[in-house]
Amino acid sequence: MIHLTCQIQVRGSLPEARLITYIQDYHKEVGIDTRPLILICPGGAYAYTSEREGEALALQFLAMGYHAAVLKYSCAPAVYPTALTELASAMALIRRNAEEWHVDPDKIIVQGCSAGGHLAACLGTLWKEDFLAEALGQKGLDREQLRPNGMILCYPVITAGEYAHRGSFENLLREREDELSEYLSLENRVSEDTPPAFLWHTFTDEAVPVENSLLFVNALRRARVSTEFHMYPCGGHGLGLANRLTQNAEGGAIQEECSSWISLAHTWLESRFVKEIL
Repeated sequence: MIHLTCQIQVRGSLPEARLITYIQDYHKEVGIDTRPLILICPGGAYAYTSEREGEALALQFLAMGYHAAVLKYSCAPAVYPTALTELASAMALIRRNAEEWHVDPDKIIVQGCSAGGHLAACLGTLWKEDFLAEALGQKGLDREQLRPNGMILCYPVITAGEYAHRGSFENLLREREDELSEYLSLENRVSEDTPPAFLWHTFTDEAVPVENSLLFVNALRRARVSTEFHMYPCGGHGLGLANRLTQNAEGGAIQEECSSWISLAHTWLESRFVKEIL
């Protein structure tokens, strides 16, 4: 396994910003030349990156036969667009190393939980904005190098409107909240260039209401972007895998009926990206 810690430093980055790779070794006797990669953005309200929504998910994707990487992006006091620029930088880094790491550069999927879902969806909707390439110091960069090929969004923060998770936007924007909230309500940023998406949420999530996913799904539908969405009737916020592997320190965050999301995401990935090679 190529298990690297790559420093990710852009303007505004905190020293601990980094990308951790989980790249499966290539062997000639295995009939797989390249694999998709899942680029994981843990949640944490843009205040921290959750340990429960990082490596545990990466190991699940590894077991499915994919490569994975976890982005420990800069959180408060870092502000927008630092984390987004770091994610774009990580995407560009993976594509630069695609041949060496045996990653299929056309099958890189961003995955995010909660605020990490907002970050992943930011890249999915804003990847072709000029400021991203400029922030990376690569004005001539092919914008397609920053575009994810798909998104897996778990109980994502999406809107800064009526159903907002206020704390996420306060941490992300600080004094620019009034100026940028509408722009970063991502239901307003969806276009036909947004990549296909898989989302799940719970009906009873009181921290990030399910309307966040519903607004995004409706926007994807209007733009005719292929989307799969699952709404579970019960469960709180921050479930991770929703089983004992990602239970919190108090023994909570277990909701067994929601734990099927990872196998549903697997089916979605296979049908869209990997059925011909795995």
